[in-house]
Amino acid sequence: MREDPAYISQTTGAPMRVVLLGASGTIGGAVLDVLLADGHEVICPLRRADASVPEQVQRVIGDLSAPDLLKDAMRGADAVVSCLASRSGAPGDAWAVDHGLNMTTLRAAEAQGVGRFVLLSAICVQKPVLAFQKAKLAFEAELRASDLCHVIVRPTAFFKSLSGQMDRIRAGKPYLAFGDGRMTACKPISDGDLARFMVNALTNPACDNRILPVGGPGPALTPEDQGRLLADSLGVPFRMKRVPVGLLDAIIATLSVTGRLNRRARAKAELARIGRYYATESMLVWDETRQRYDADATPEFGQDRLEEFYARLAAGEIALERGDHAVF
Repeated sequence: MREDPAYISQTTGAPMRVVLLGASGTIGGAVLDVLLADGHEVICPLRRADASVPEQVQRVIGDLSAPDLLKDAMRGADAVVSCLASRSGAPGDAWAVDHGLNMTTLRAAEAQGVGRFVLLSAICVQKPVLAFQKAKLAFEAELRASDLCHVIVRPTAFFKSLSGQMDRIRAGKPYLAFGDGRMTACKPISDGDLARFMVNALTNPACDNRILPVGGPGPALTPEDQGRLLADSLGVPFRMKRVPVGLLDAIIATLSVTGRLNRRARAKAELARIGRYYATESMLVWDETRQRYDADATPEFGQDRLEEFYARLAAGEIALERGDHAVF
């Protein structure tokens, strides 16, 4: 089978004027680095003047939900890249950011005649049960219905989201896995490889008006596989403790009852649901016909591998900053 040209790096074309949303985040920062390395002019709308971005980047500071601010940022732009994502995944946050703020961005792009929109989404929207997944899907539908040439990128798991038990194993404790440790799998992708894929989508016509799932190189890894790689990186024997999924169900049920009267409990219940989803669903392409996840159908891109990331993490060469969706 001929390889899909959307997953083949293209020679960088003429420099573009690109508006990048979410540049202060992990993936957004990686995308910014690649855009600059490829010679593109980058404009970053930011909420705070102290956001850490390189000096050569043009900043637009203010309320990103204000249409006029984004319209000003997009004047003369060739493309928009949105790496916006809600931090917690809670319903209010998700609809405000994953849908609402992206909608404001889309309308500003349309008003200024921007020709191209590259969106960072997530592979988990294939089976939407959570608020942030439904919010992302709702915006995907709006983007696809627009006149802009668009690319929707749905990555699998990120390296950092699979690294939270490094300190636990370093301390001599067993790796925690839900079920038997093999009920899910993913093809994790590094921040750098994902950023290169998204920037490639700016100039690669094979990506036009498509939804593109993408994972990193190599075979799909189960939680047990990930735990073994963590132990190997630290040079310690691998031990695993199985955690019943029913424990999460009990936590969700308790918080849901309490949440009828307590806002904080409602928020915690949603985070527990997010944790359960990631613990029981694979981050791979979903085959609707066969009703199963398909590792072979999940495209690969890049060169970075999880075991190399773990080795650098174990050696203290990189620090781990984890988001609010962490299970452990």
